[in-house]
This record gives sequence, structure tokens and C-alpha cells, in this order.
Amino acid sequence: MSTSIDRSESDSGAKRFTLLGPDGIPYGSDVPGVLGGNRLGHIYGRLDCPSALRALRQGGYVEHRVFFADESTAIAAGFRPCGTCLREKYRVWKNQQQGPPA
Repeated sequence: MSTSIDRSESDSGAKRFTLLGPDGIPYGSDVPGVLGGNRLGHIYGRLDCPSALRALRQGGYVEHRVFFADESTAIAAGFRPCGTCLREKYRVWKNQQQGPPA
């Protein structure tokens, strides 16, 4: 199953989107995701992230692109904030990974 936006139409004619759930399993939605991510790097960020848009233009990113309904879903699925478009959230995440100073 594709984890990118699925622009197919449902039986009712409405567009359907494929989002990643908190369990990391793709599901169909009538509403597009508000955050994008990279499945390989387990990174999530804004849909207008300069780093992601640059990677998409270069073509090596599309097959690993995923979408999330919200930030809590991205975190529950094991993704971390982008260091480019979510810089402050990334800093907080990075500090939590390092633990307290020895």
C-alpha cells in the first residue's frame, strides 16, 4: 500500500488520502494530512519545509514520503521533528535524546 497521497476517488467520488497512523500503518482518509514525513529517516515536518521541498524537487524522496493527520500521530508513529522547519521542537527532542549531563 502506498504511503504517499492517494488522490484516487472513493465510491462517493470524494478524494481519498493515505495517512500514516500512530501504529505506523497507512489508512485512508477524506482529509489530507497536515504534516509530511520521510519514512526512512523517521522525520516529520511542515508541508512547506524548504528541506523537504528541495529533496522532492531532486526526486529522491517521493517514494518515502508519508503524511500525518497531526503532530501527536507522527510522534506516536516514532518520527522526530525536522531540524529545518521545526527547529525549536527538534532542539527539545535532541536534548531529550542526550539525557542529563554526566
